[in-house]
Amino acid sequence: MKAILSVYNKDNIEHIGRSLSEAGYEIISTGGTYRSLGKAGISVQQISELTGFPEILDGRVKTLHPKVHGGILARRDIDTHQAEMKSNDISSIDVVVVNLYPFVDTVRQEEVFLNDALENIDIGGPTMIRSAAKNFPHVLVVVDPLDYEWVAEKIASGEGFSEAERKKLAQKAFQHVAVYDTAISTWLNETPLDSNELSIGLGRVETLRYGENPHQEAVVYKNTLGAGGIVEAEQLHGLPMSYTNYLDADAAWTTAISFNQNACVIVKHTNPCGIALNNEQSLAFESAFQGDSISAYGGIVGFNNVVTQKTAETMHGVLFDIIVAPGYESDALEILKKRKRTRILKVNPAHGALSNLKALTISGGMLVQTMDDIREDPKDWKVVTERTPTEQEYKDLEFAWNCLRHIKSNTIVLAKDNTLVGMGAGQPNRVVSVHLALRIAGDKSIGSSLASDAFMPFADNVELASEGGITAIIQPGGSIRDEEVIKAANEHSIAMMFTGIRHFNH
Repeated sequence: MKAILSVYNKDNIEHIGRSLSEAGYEIISTGGTYRSLGKAGISVQQISELTGFPEILDGRVKTLHPKVHGGILARRDIDTHQAEMKSNDISSIDVVVVNLYPFVDTVRQEEVFLNDALENIDIGGPTMIRSAAKNFPHVLVVVDPLDYEWVAEKIASGEGFSEAERKKLAQKAFQHVAVYDTAISTWLNETPLDSNELSIGLGRVETLRYGENPHQEAVVYKNTLGAGGIVEAEQLHGLPMSYTNYLDADAAWTTAISFNQNACVIVKHTNPCGIALNNEQSLAFESAFQGDSISAYGGIVGFNNVVTQKTAETMHGVLFDIIVAPGYESDALEILKKRKRTRILKVNPAHGALSNLKALTISGGMLVQTMDDIREDPKDWKVVTERTPTEQEYKDLEFAWNCLRHIKSNTIVLAKDNTLVGMGAGQPNRVVSVHLALRIAGDKSIGSSLASDAFMPFADNVELASEGGITAIIQPGGSIRDEEVIKAANEHSIAMMFTGIRHFNH
């Protein structure tokens, strides 16, 4: 009986190697694995002793040989296979323990040269894994160090492996290679949406208690080439994260970091209900909270800068499920940790490969698009009414326009002094969103500016806005009734701008 052991991750390799040796297997190995097993006192021979051919090309070719792959791929239940093995002096290989060069770790470094990346693309390893996995009824293939212990115990017991166990190990092996190849393809692919085929490599982070509802199963995965973002947030305090916690935290985080100025964002059910900018972070929080203090209760609060002690003190008495930020002052963290249940997340702003893509599963497949991160030049916006926005209205319109891309359509945002004072979202028609935004804003709507994520199809939106005291509107334009809408704005002395770009967020 023969076993090939050739691993980059050498955790516990001696454990499974010793079990195989004690069970009577002849162990064959390569490079560092050979040295690790030898140092552990395990009898092992070099792969070149099996093949009769030296490693060449700086180790690029060492296991690509008929005596390796013939021994792995031969079916034990086909006489002609066995006869060919005998005539070519090829011995059966019954166990393959392999994992791969650290391509992902290499390319995730801040600076990596192409040659370094290419030299960390494993060729022989995936080939052996695929050969063994294809022949899993006869060959045991192990790629995950977490499987070493139970596999070693079964080998030591002489119990043998069921077909189901072999099949599961083979599935893991094919998945291991698939994710590895996907990482390479992703790293090389500068224009993924131009590809006729697209694969996304994901690694498990943790199993969640349940999904959106208790009867739904849920797992959170991370992008293999990712670096940062909510999925890799460091949880400093609080209860474990749930499925909806991840969604809401991501909404708060991605909205907060979309602003260059010091920002605070409060989210409820993935929709920002409070957004404010202020150079003094505690004031940004106060303004965001007052934007909709009722909805903010029990929500998620996000910051795009390190949370200060003053901000933590200002948040006293307000219940939040999650606080998310790139960092926390030590005194601020001490204050926030007094909240027994609140999850406190520290997030790396980096996102890594494919971070500019947004994917959504649908029946039978997936939709993939680039993120809505376009930054228009306000100089390109067009004033379409008789009255031009005042300097303050112009600032409010620009702020409102940057807010609405993060809120579900049909989106209406009311803004005043760099603060979201009211919003309507997710409604079947736009006028209902205007009504909801005005109801939330109350008297704060007077003198505010309104942003609409898509064109206003009827003048009734303007009429209702005027009743609420709105003085300026920004929208994409493009409706067949634009002239009617502009006329209504002029009649109510509302300044209106067209952007020519919409920001649906379904």
